[in-house]
Amino acid sequence: MDPHSPSTPSLNRTAFQATVHCLTGCAIGEILGLVISTALGWHDLPSILLAVLLAFVFGYGLTIRPLIGGGLPFRLALRTALAADTVSITVMEITDNAFVLAVPGAMAAGLTDGLFWGSLGLSLVIAFLVAFPVNRWLIARGLGRAVVHAHHAG
Repeated sequence: MDPHSPSTPSLNRTAFQATVHCLTGCAIGEILGLVISTALGWHDLPSILLAVLLAFVFGYGLTIRPLIGGGLPFRLALRTALAADTVSITVMEITDNAFVLAVPGAMAAGLTDGLFWGSLGLSLVIAFLVAFPVNRWLIARGLGRAVVHAHHAG
């Protein structure tokens, strides 16, 4: 594909789409993990560990599923997802968890508390803003989500 073709999305658009993709998996895992751990009354460390684990599971899963659907063997789809998403998910998870931990009372807030949902929502917005330039940098170098797009181009 010609990078200067009018049908080729801009680097910013591609990075935006990659960051939205990453945010989707991270948000599902992060919200699910924190809801479960809060409902169970877990302390901060196990709560964050569960949220991070689920963010990676859902993040990779959202990449692996269409690759397998497109005919890639599972092992290659998994390797592709690891190469494509690890940096972005890591950046998002460090950012959003650091923010939630920094908000006084956020980790102790209950599921019906606006502080719980407000801090979590704002943490994901901030994580997106931090991850976008990282994804843009990776894609410009043929890394990150560009690895996945290479499987769709061929």
